[in-house]
Amino acid sequence: MAKFAWEGKTRTGKVQKGTMEANDENAVMAHLRNQGIMPTNVKAAGKGLDMEIKIPGMEPKVQTKDLVVFTRQFSTMIDAGLPLVQCLDILSRQQENKTFKKILTEVKEAVESGSTFADALAKHPKVFDELFVNLVAAGEVGGILDTILNRLAAYIEKAQKLKKQVKSAMTYPTTIIGIAFVVIAVILIFVIPAFETMFADFGKALPMPTQVVINISNFVQDYVLVIIGAIAFVIIAFKQIYRTKKGREVIDAVSLKLPVFGILIRKVAVAKFTRTLGTMISSGVPILDGLEIVAKTAGNKTVEYAIYKVKQSISEGKTIAEPLEKSGVFPPMVCQMIAVGEQAGSIDTMLNKIADFYDDEVDDAVSNLTAMMEPLLMLFLGTTVGGLVIAMYLPIFELAGAAGG
Repeated sequence: MAKFAWEGKTRTGKVQKGTMEANDENAVMAHLRNQGIMPTNVKAAGKGLDMEIKIPGMEPKVQTKDLVVFTRQFSTMIDAGLPLVQCLDILSRQQENKTFKKILTEVKEAVESGSTFADALAKHPKVFDELFVNLVAAGEVGGILDTILNRLAAYIEKAQKLKKQVKSAMTYPTTIIGIAFVVIAVILIFVIPAFETMFADFGKALPMPTQVVINISNFVQDYVLVIIGAIAFVIIAFKQIYRTKKGREVIDAVSLKLPVFGILIRKVAVAKFTRTLGTMISSGVPILDGLEIVAKTAGNKTVEYAIYKVKQSISEGKTIAEPLEKSGVFPPMVCQMIAVGEQAGSIDTMLNKIADFYDDEVDDAVSNLTAMMEPLLMLFLGTTVGGLVIAMYLPIFELAGAAGG
């Protein structure tokens, strides 16, 4: 089947356009007429209509904001009683992101061809993940697609907020340390050699701190390419190790035990687990299917294995709380609250309450981390840069003291 771009007019005279897969132009025209659209122009894609030069890898990415807006608008339109295909048609035509526009058009065409909405979304896993597809499937079966889409939009927004909090916690110290290393490198490579030339005329031994700094400067100048290569090698090696199953297991386990960042990572994992599972259960997704998806999207192998143990426990007729507590990953308070939710038959409500609590906990942890890192980073900058400056001025101070004496 070939792909055709078409233009046509509705019975009210409104111009519409899109793309469609068909055997030939006649099939496209027949299909459009069945939809009440009078075709005015049908061409093979790329031959006269919507012809664009596409550079691989340069297409705009679908942003989280695009997905949230689409989900909210789609929910409102479904709730207002508009047919599914018409909703997709309207949203695809008003979409400014060309990549997302193309995907929505393909989803609409798949639904028109008899596919379910969830199956049509599943063909685009880079935009609509397993969580999105499974919740939509549950909404279609239960006849509550508008409610599910509202929950999805709220979930995506909260997940994005959580991601931004973690990113902001990591950006500040990384930026400061990066600037510090650049400043130190400039001093060692360009500033200190000028002082060394001046000190050569003194004709006396330099103070030990000054000599140490000059030796470090000479080493950096002689082996700067080797140092850069070594840093690049360490980064690449770390990434390669992290891609292996064993390497990721070890790194993820260690990350949860880090002195400061480990607490933050653990809280993020709890918030993500409870929010995702709570949203899926309240939307009618079977708990075993929900746990499978939550495990895959955990982002940490230690947490992932703990969730799989919970799934196995439930399949054997046991509770959620017991294996969670044994894993050592989830705090006792979380396990006890989940146990209470199980006994009361309101596990989804309890999970969402825990998620709200840990969202606030992550926010506080990020604020505390930033407040704690600021003086430490200033101390680091002052000690390194200030130490270099003092070491280089020591001979001048000694010379001035000798002249004054």
